[in-house]
Amino acid sequence: DGGVSQRVLGTLLTWMAEREAPVFMVATANAVDRLPPELLRKGRFDELFFVDLPDVQTRAEIFRIHLSRRELDPDRFELETLAEACDGFSGAEIEQVVVSAVYAGQAQLRDPDQQMLLDCVRATSPLSVIMAEALDDLREWAVGRAVLA
Repeated sequence: DGGVSQRVLGTLLTWMAEREAPVFMVATANAVDRLPPELLRKGRFDELFFVDLPDVQTRAEIFRIHLSRRELDPDRFELETLAEACDGFSGAEIEQVVVSAVYAGQAQLRDPDQQMLLDCVRATSPLSVIMAEALDDLREWAVGRAVLA
């Protein structure tokens, strides 16, 4: 990248060290092992958290949110069944299941139903499957290094 990322990192580190105003800073990373150590040391970020994939109750709530956003009544669906079928899915992947079902419903000139959602779940290979080894490595890295959230 011609050194751009090093200059940006240097600017960020300088700002973090010299800022005078109180600032609450949050950052996310999917490849934390590729971040430079000077960014991760105590004093730069006070705590590192590891947020794993959502559990079944959270997945059901994610379905509720995304169905509602598309003006579909979540009470028409068996959210627990959908959530169980999506073990290993991220929130973004669950959203795309809903989007795919909405498109399938539009193609059939009807609202999506439970079966359409389940079909879209089955047609989706989540990153937890595609990149299973990388996710296992990240989980292993987090043990003892990050607060499990």
